Amino acid sequence: MRRAASFLVLLLCLYWTRAQGESGGVTGNDITQTEVQSEILGVIATSDQTNITPDIWAELKELRDMAIEHSVELSNSKSKMEKLEQENTAIQARLTASENEVVKLKIENTDLQSRVTAFEDKSTVLEARMNATENEVEELKRQNADRPKVAFSLGLTDAGQVGPFNTDITLKFSKVFTNFGQAYSPTTGHFTAPVRGAYYFSFTTVDNRIYVGSVVYLYHNDKRVLWNHDYNDEYGHTNLSNSMVLQLEKGDVVYMVLPASYSVYDDRDDRSTFNGFLLFPL
Repeated sequence: MRRAASFLVLLLCLYWTRAQGESGGVTGNDITQTEVQSEILGVIATSDQTNITPDIWAELKELRDMAIEHSVELSNSKSKMEKLEQENTAIQARLTASENEVVKLKIENTDLQSRVTAFEDKSTVLEARMNATENEVEELKRQNADRPKVAFSLGLTDAGQVGPFNTDITLKFSKVFTNFGQAYSPTTGHFTAPVRGAYYFSFTTVDNRIYVGSVVYLYHNDKRVLWNHDYNDEYGHTNLSNSMVLQLEKGDVVYMVLPASYSVYDDRDDRSTFNGFLLFPL
């Protein structure tokens, strides 16, 4: 109440001063402060008297309403401020969480980048090895393409017994199963080396006579390099087989020889065979 009265006195003072200034009848020098205060106090003491004009009360009521409105606005502003502070706290918490997440993602990204770098390095090494392997494969393909393909597998005959003869003869294996490189001639019975290299040869022969010996030779050019011998008992069908590796020069020949007075046997079962192939060039 006292604060309201003081406020009312201040308003009356201001209003009275303005009214006096506008009328021009009394100046600040014509009236003392004590008189003004006495006048105001008198107005307060006699506030229910009728010498105060209705306009002043209307203005006071308007000022009161404005003060109430300002108080309500202040209260609303305070509520809005509290709400904004709460929202700001929530935003701050979310911002902190986002910052923590960013830090975590940066760490994960650094780790991922390290792994990617390591993978790229490993991939580079593997690519280099793959390129080297591919180059080696291409070189081997080239060498293999350049290397002559030489191999043969032969059967002697379907006619049965061959021999005995009065002189040594070259066995002509007439049944050609394979003859890569065409290095074997069924006409002469000779294998002719197309390149200098190491060659593998093997043979198997059968003789069906009884109580006689069985012998065959393997020749390199004019030199006998291998021979087999066995004696046929009363059961016959003696088998001879052997193999060896020879170093041949280009143009060298290899062939099988049946000595005089001996025989071999072959039929559709391919009992007597002659085989050979190039191991590698030299």
